[in-house]
Amino acid sequence: MALDRVPRRVGVVGYGRLGQSLVSHLLTQGPELGLELVFVWNRDPGRMAGSVPPSLQLQNLTALGERHPDLVVEVAHPKIIQESGAQILRYASLLVGSPSALADQATEQQLLEASHRWNHTVFVARGALWGTEDITRLDAAGGLQSLRVTMATHPDGFRLEGPLAAVPSTGRRTVLYEGPVRGLCPFAPRNSNTMAAAALAAPSLGFDRVVGVLVADLSLTDMHVVDVELSGPPGPTGRRFAVHTHRENPAEPGAVTGSATVTTFWRSLLGCCQLPSRPGIHLC
Repeated sequence: MALDRVPRRVGVVGYGRLGQSLVSHLLTQGPELGLELVFVWNRDPGRMAGSVPPSLQLQNLTALGERHPDLVVEVAHPKIIQESGAQILRYASLLVGSPSALADQATEQQLLEASHRWNHTVFVARGALWGTEDITRLDAAGGLQSLRVTMATHPDGFRLEGPLAAVPSTGRRTVLYEGPVRGLCPFAPRNSNTMAAAALAAPSLGFDRVVGVLVADLSLTDMHVVDVELSGPPGPTGRRFAVHTHRENPAEPGAVTGSATVTTFWRSLLGCCQLPSRPGIHLC
């Protein structure tokens, strides 16, 4: 069954593993769901050769308005959101696949202002974050006091920058970073998106009070492990409500994105297409 009577026009920014999967889904399943792929952009256009029809290849991202998209999906790099996110919102709603970009307060503010100015939505994909709705509900009810997200994988699965790139792995398991998510995102922009999604799911804590932990584990050659630990304030007896989830996501050696996350992202895209446009930033 189609998602809407009128086909929703979707553009994809980024053609790495996630982008390739989304483009394939849109080309094969999109028509029956009422979705039309109208462009694909990649920083290196040559990567699209032979797999993306020439008519769908967008050579200049600033020309995306000419394709009249309803939704633009970013699966490239946080820099794309920081440099072009506000401009994209002039023409369409935006599904952010790199929420670590929003750790930059100026970027978040620019997106909010553009969203309200042009009446388009900033959707944020939950990615590998398990229990997103529960975290949001607990936070809204005032029952969330702490939230900690630990992401562990083999060192080959990290794409680190700045000082984190120079941290040596000492032994089988090395904690590369432990602290506020805002401080991690600039130096692990492609490995902190789950933590950034958690910060957005819990606005009372946000990027400054949600704790992110990045761990290099030599034993995790084919998976990403994400632990989410949260607790509420003490009750009358002094006991706290607490939850700990442990998620093992199969991943190819050296891959930044786990297998289950690829599937989750497609579901996020479909979810966005079922929602009306409304200003603001919303997890999807």
